[in-house]
Amino acid sequence: MSVPARLVELPGTVGELHDRRADDADLARWPVQWWWCRPRTAALVLGSAQPVEAVDGEACASAGVEVVRRRSGGSAVLVVPGEVVWVDLVASTAVADRLGWLADLRATMIAVGECWAGALESVGVAGVVHRGGMVRPPASEQVCFAGVGPGEVLDRRGVKLVGISQRRTSSSVRVQAMCHRVWRAERYAALLRGGLAGTTPPVTSTTAAVVDVAEERLVRALVAAATTVLDVVTVDG
Repeated sequence: MSVPARLVELPGTVGELHDRRADDADLARWPVQWWWCRPRTAALVLGSAQPVEAVDGEACASAGVEVVRRRSGGSAVLVVPGEVVWVDLVASTAVADRLGWLADLRATMIAVGECWAGALESVGVAGVVHRGGMVRPPASEQVCFAGVGPGEVLDRRGVKLVGISQRRTSSSVRVQAMCHRVWRAERYAALLRGGLAGTTPPVTSTTAAVVDVAEERLVRALVAAATTVLDVVTVDG
């Protein structure tokens, strides 16, 4: 039997969206939820263990970019309204267990990556799900999209299209995913301090791939792809 799912559009600051927690009563009714995050302001989001010293605080303040930290992932993501498509999948632990996710972190990431790859294919963008281990070039110490992890979606050149991370609580699994409609390598260089060797992180125009598709069209394609990949039926919430 298909699992009922709900698509929820969530406006807010980047910090508010990252800090949002799933409501247990809501999960009981909708055990799978798509959180379409619509940031109102720009923010540089640091990974869970990334030192704040990596950030040029004065440059961020001057540019009007908030600095926040997420509980997942390894390094920075610049979130700018209108320039990213950010959709998180939240599943109750019961559904996650049924899907085999509780015992297999990699399977969770790959399943969500397959949903994104299917969505991208349906809008004319070719992508492949990375099924191997972590790939960490030097730039990935500071910029998330410079590295590759299990489940993330790459273009034909091997450049990341969709970044994926996850966090877990006793009641739910939240898989966070994002792609860029605009990629601005120069802004990372302006907002981050030098890397471990004291140099500007080597982030270029080809560090991340861009998805030139209207945001709502891609979100609708994502939930449609999940009908096949995850056997969920999504309604607008």
